[in-house]
Amino acid sequence: LMGFSVLDQVERAWVDIRDRNRPKKVSTYQPLVTIIAPAFNEAVVIEGSIRSLLTLDYPHYEVLIVDDGSTDETYKRAKAMEGTYGGARVQVLWKPNGGKSSALNYGIARAAGELFVCMDSDSALSQDALKATVPYFEDPSVAAVAGAVEVTNLGTIWCKLQFLEYIKGLNLVRRAQGFVRGVSIVPGPIGVFRKSAVEGVNLYAHDTFAEDCDLTLNLLMDGWKICYEPRAVARTEAPEELIPLIKQRYRWTRGILQALKKHKLALLGLRGSFVSIVMLWYMVFEALIWPVMTGVTLLFLLFAGVDSAVRPAAIFFFVMLLTLDTATSLYCLAIDDKNVLYAVLAPFERLVFTIMLDVCRILASVEEVFGIQMSWGKLDRKGRV
Repeated sequence: LMGFSVLDQVERAWVDIRDRNRPKKVSTYQPLVTIIAPAFNEAVVIEGSIRSLLTLDYPHYEVLIVDDGSTDETYKRAKAMEGTYGGARVQVLWKPNGGKSSALNYGIARAAGELFVCMDSDSALSQDALKATVPYFEDPSVAAVAGAVEVTNLGTIWCKLQFLEYIKGLNLVRRAQGFVRGVSIVPGPIGVFRKSAVEGVNLYAHDTFAEDCDLTLNLLMDGWKICYEPRAVARTEAPEELIPLIKQRYRWTRGILQALKKHKLALLGLRGSFVSIVMLWYMVFEALIWPVMTGVTLLFLLFAGVDSAVRPAAIFFFVMLLTLDTATSLYCLAIDDKNVLYAVLAPFERLVFTIMLDVCRILASVEEVFGIQMSWGKLDRKGRV
């Protein structure tokens, strides 16, 4: 991942240098973009999210707020902000509750633009999110562009650890996958899509807990390119307590496994491109094999430490892993222009946070194998964005 991330950085730097030595030309490719934000009981955050969308640096776009049968004041508060604001038009829609994927499909069917953005209604987009992502779609083989996701509420230790995890664990992966145009998960808080490509794979499905992963894999399997743009940022609110965080990761893991099960033939190499097959196996490794490897490694080090003859080697190996983890954190924080002091959390993240999440992944995988029922587990928002 680090190696491909560096190659991605080199490629971007080379493009910047090349373009700097060429006469500047103004692109005429500025199609109408539709931003779709599904909302269910988001009264606390919906007004702030809409206000953030009105500051985007793009000439003309529309915002569709899709209220998915909320039982609070989400629709009322959003409806009060409906109207035209310069080049932006805000429209609020309501439908009976049917889940996030249903709300997204409802919005896609009513989107006027060939390009559309799917975002979470509790998130805020960076001002140049559209300007940075739209040019990718001049390439007709690009179906989607994933943005970067950042945690904005940093009041608790769990949130600080998630901030580091998003920068190091999620955005690093997308950088590496972006180099081969094979991003495996376009995140829910910010993804830009080509409408015809999404319609070609039958929109969002309703049978997984990870509709964003499911759609992305369907696009990859259909032969499309999926890119990554680090300048397009979605600031989102992370779970502030431990139990909601565990529930969220349970849902993520089971949703990814549900999406992977749909592509068993591709895992066997019987369909799909080389890049898509590699991405599928990477996701299998990350969801199933990596957590087990972490546990086995820790048990090995603990038992090795009992033997006085082997203990120095075990300690050296463990310190080497923590050093590598901290160095990776420093690299990721630096390339995303974040405070590198967060790297001091890397050892604690490895010793406590990552182990906890890996245990969650293992338990969630076991539950998925045995088909144990689980609800969506919606987070209660605090309005920190």
